[in-house]
Amino acid sequence: MSAELKKTTKKMLTDQELKDLIAKSQQGDTEARDLIVNKNTRLVWSVVQRFMNRGYEAEDLFQIGCIGLIKSVDKFDLSYDVKFSTYAVPMIIGEIQRFLRDDGTVKVSRSIKELSNKIRKAKDDLTKEYRRTPTVNEIAIHLGVTPEEVVFAGDANRSLTSIHETVYENDGDPITLMDQIADTSQVKWFDKIALKEAIRDLEERERLIVYLRYYKDQTQSEVAERLGISQVQVSRLEKKILDQMKEIMSET
Repeated sequence: MSAELKKTTKKMLTDQELKDLIAKSQQGDTEARDLIVNKNTRLVWSVVQRFMNRGYEAEDLFQIGCIGLIKSVDKFDLSYDVKFSTYAVPMIIGEIQRFLRDDGTVKVSRSIKELSNKIRKAKDDLTKEYRRTPTVNEIAIHLGVTPEEVVFAGDANRSLTSIHETVYENDGDPITLMDQIADTSQVKWFDKIALKEAIRDLEERERLIVYLRYYKDQTQSEVAERLGISQVQVSRLEKKILDQMKEIMSET
């Protein structure tokens, strides 16, 4: 590492120093890029906090966020008078959202996976001891957990069934699980899931606008007063939010 970069690692970066490093990184200087990432880990973690409790390990989301950070370094236009963090945060958010949207699998937390493995081993051990399949209560007592936890961990670790899987055939026509699932108003629950996912991907203020407008039935003027912005701004934001939600739902 050059003497100049060593100096920079020991202090907070000024905006100009950061831009100098970005320029070097964009020219292929990997040391400059690594230094930018190291100096912005707190920024990435602050974004990761928004996506906790979704079944993913924080470290995994952090790694995805760092990819967004690196992309923002590569694409940052140094000719604009904009702070790097202002540009980087939406890029990091977008990268994590894209990962969550594209990953598609249902994640089971590490603690539940560990309990599921213990249950499997306990079941084998108790089967040998009792010469029969142990009950849920017996497994729970053996592991020192509740019967509910045993059932939950067992269900969470089962293989998933596709909603497009054929359940049975009616005169040669396949009937899928999706065909059988509908609520009393004949609106399929799958659409509700897509809507929930679309709302979840919105920013906090955007979710509040949706909540106030469509759940609390407030007017744009009332929402504007609540948020401290103009009615015109609410109108524009609402249009943008609805377009974004339509795009997200069309991808599901």
